[in-house]
Amino acid sequence: MAKPAPPTPQDFDDKPLAGWRLRLYTIIFEADTRAGRWFDKALIALILVSIAVVMADSVQAIHASHGRAFAVVEWIFTLLFTAEYIARLVCVRKPLQYATSFFGIIDLVAVLPTYLALFFPELHALIDVRVLRLLRVFRIFKLAAYVAEYQSLGRALAASGRKILVFLSAVVMMVLVMGTVMYVVEGPSNGFTSIPTSVYWAISTVTTVGFGDITPKTDLGRLISSFMMLLGWGILAVPTGIVTAEMAAERRLQHLALPTTRTCHECLTEGHLPEADFCFHCGAKLPPYQHQGQHQDGKTEPSQAP
Repeated sequence: MAKPAPPTPQDFDDKPLAGWRLRLYTIIFEADTRAGRWFDKALIALILVSIAVVMADSVQAIHASHGRAFAVVEWIFTLLFTAEYIARLVCVRKPLQYATSFFGIIDLVAVLPTYLALFFPELHALIDVRVLRLLRVFRIFKLAAYVAEYQSLGRALAASGRKILVFLSAVVMMVLVMGTVMYVVEGPSNGFTSIPTSVYWAISTVTTVGFGDITPKTDLGRLISSFMMLLGWGILAVPTGIVTAEMAAERRLQHLALPTTRTCHECLTEGHLPEADFCFHCGAKLPPYQHQGQHQDGKTEPSQAP
């Protein structure tokens, strides 16, 4: 009798979570249980150590003396991140949805460079190996999935996106106008050889960077540039105020309703209230809330501390 093939993520696609898949899902995607918090802490430490190894390996003197050890450690990290990625695909209801999500792509990018260098050695002739090492640094983005403050900042940026876009469009119009004016005032003889070059100068001036490669020579040009420098101070404060206001609103909402890491099995949206019955994003029915002090079957553990 033929031995059955091992299960693949496709075999679990769109099936209800139960048993070991539910336990694994709660540990990996939620952090309100003791196991979930330990998993997140261990993964954060693993990410930081792997980034430190990549950075140390980029130092030629260290690479020359410890290159082989770094290669072994890198493979250990790659195998651990690969196991984590497969576990995530297996325990979610819709593996393809997770694989194509932002964090799913980050998880894939975290392990892909090492395998590319192994199975396609000819890439080294076309792409410098340092590019593959650089891709491993993208593991740092995995931290955003485990630190609540990153997610709070992301929600604040998303909420202020339209305001910032309108603000940036106004700034673009201003630098286009001022760059064109400086092109007329200064002219090619003073370095303002074209309108795009003048706009580049206007951007560096408004942002108070001032590279100094192009400077106005006429009195009128200096007066205009002085006005733009002073205006730049006020311009830089606007997006900061917009994002700060959204972060303050986000903080007030968190005080009113204490969200958790409770995650919807259908759309993987996080942050549902403990008493919520349905997902606030897709409307799917939520499973019972599991947290520290409670077994996976819902029984309370009286001996565990909060």
